[in-house]
Amino acid sequence: MAVPKKRTGHSAQGKRRANWKATKPETTKCPTCGETVLTHTVCTACGTYKGQPVRLADKAAAAATAPAKKATKKSTKKAAPKAEEVKVEETKVEEVVEEVKAEEATEEKTEE
Repeated sequence: MAVPKKRTGHSAQGKRRANWKATKPETTKCPTCGETVLTHTVCTACGTYKGQPVRLADKAAAAATAPAKKATKKSTKKAAPKAEEVKVEETKVEEVVEEVKAEEATEEKTEE
């Protein structure tokens, strides 16, 4: 076993330990109750982590109050609008704009 020949002096020991600095712990605010909490830990006030309840009783209560989600089928194709559908929508918008302009013109004629 390695044994030092001489004791380390106070000065050498202090120089070695000069970089042992204490740091202030990082804190955030709880999104549900607003209390200051250490990062990456459960809130001690309300018992949530990242806005979700942690205790089993709280999870069961949240699941009972939340609306049930519908099961959706996954499709291999991405649902993107086709160029033809976009053109049809643009023509409809243009027709509506023309109708509004025509109505405004008839209203101005009737006012005069």
